[in-house]
Amino acid sequence: MDEFDVVIVGAGPAGATAAYLLAKAGLSVVVIERGQEPGSKNVSGGLIYAQIYDEIYPNFWEEAPVERAIAGHSIVFLGDTAVTAMGYRDEATAPPYNAFSVLRARFDPWLAAQAEEAGAMVMPGFTVDELVMEDGRVTGVKAGGDELPAKVVVIAEGTRSQLLKQAGLREDYDPKDVSIGIKEVIQLPEQTITDRFQCLTADEGAAYTLVGHTAGAEGGGFIYTNRDTLSLGVVVKIDSVYKSKRHPHEILDEFKSHPFVARLINGGEVVEYSAQTVHRGGFHLIPKMVGDGYVVAGSAARLLLNNVMTLRGMDVAVASAAAAAQAIIEAKEKDDFSAAGLASYERHFQATSVYKDMQTFKNAYPLLENKRLFHVYPDMVCDIMDDMFSVRAQPAKKGYRALRDRMKEHDVSLWELAKDMVQIGKGIAI
Repeated sequence: MDEFDVVIVGAGPAGATAAYLLAKAGLSVVVIERGQEPGSKNVSGGLIYAQIYDEIYPNFWEEAPVERAIAGHSIVFLGDTAVTAMGYRDEATAPPYNAFSVLRARFDPWLAAQAEEAGAMVMPGFTVDELVMEDGRVTGVKAGGDELPAKVVVIAEGTRSQLLKQAGLREDYDPKDVSIGIKEVIQLPEQTITDRFQCLTADEGAAYTLVGHTAGAEGGGFIYTNRDTLSLGVVVKIDSVYKSKRHPHEILDEFKSHPFVARLINGGEVVEYSAQTVHRGGFHLIPKMVGDGYVVAGSAARLLLNNVMTLRGMDVAVASAAAAAQAIIEAKEKDDFSAAGLASYERHFQATSVYKDMQTFKNAYPLLENKRLFHVYPDMVCDIMDDMFSVRAQPAKKGYRALRDRMKEHDVSLWELAKDMVQIGKGIAI
């Protein structure tokens, strides 16, 4: 073929979904993936929110290799040895499901197969070396020594995307806006996971977001239940890792050593270890997503929603891919693949519920900069709960007295607490 309508760089959720929708619309599409197969190079916590997937792949859970439907979500503050948890659980887990745990090495190949069945060509094992430019316009890619011309290139190569920087189309990322995710997959018997996480059946699972006990680095941890494994990891700011003078695996080891975490993974065997940089996301960090002859989708466009309670990347990526595909189809009809011809991509994305959620929680980003949230409050909250629940020889304290005494112990002023409560309210509550 002399020229493809679309070349897509990356066969993750964004790339595969864009390929699926574009091929269904009759466009000639090729997807170039640097891994030996889709998903082999991808690292994520492994939780997908199902709404956008169900819109594009109706009832996908009936055939896709999902692990467990998530029935319970918990936020856990890790003190020195104690925990304080807040959780939500729906005992009537049934379609349409809210979220699933997935393993990318299984799930991504299924997404790519949907694109191939629709007519797209998927080429794993090739690295795109650079974008082909003519008069400031992207006209294709160079990969494996060959040049593939295209009317439009979809850049969906994930967090570490360097193609736009190499082509002089964007600046490099600011280190303060980048975190590192360190993850292990821990194998346990299916029934052990079902019982330990209080699931009714092996089809049902739980998700934990944990704050504290990350060796002084700013960030948090997660535990998601798969069928017969657990996905466990931490996501911490790169600059705080540097300041902590700890290696990433040491931060993960300290997180795993907490009694609460150790109990949940007891008897498990680590069968996979991975680490990858992660954009911290944020409404204010959404870059220019369209240019002459190209669009940027998914993690390559720094699209991530973190509102403390949930960390959403893969459904955001799919929503952006669907919006990009719609814009490219419209550009094809007009035979205009300039930035102006592709401009509807941003409008379509801004009309999605995902974008509106990012807008709703835009003030959560400054909250994630608050060091007390990670270093002080987990211990302080657990100490206050200890005062309220423990029976000792000393007279018991009412709630305010316990709060006041523990604030003094942890060197938190009333003014600092008030400011933090306002910040939390703006970020996730009010």
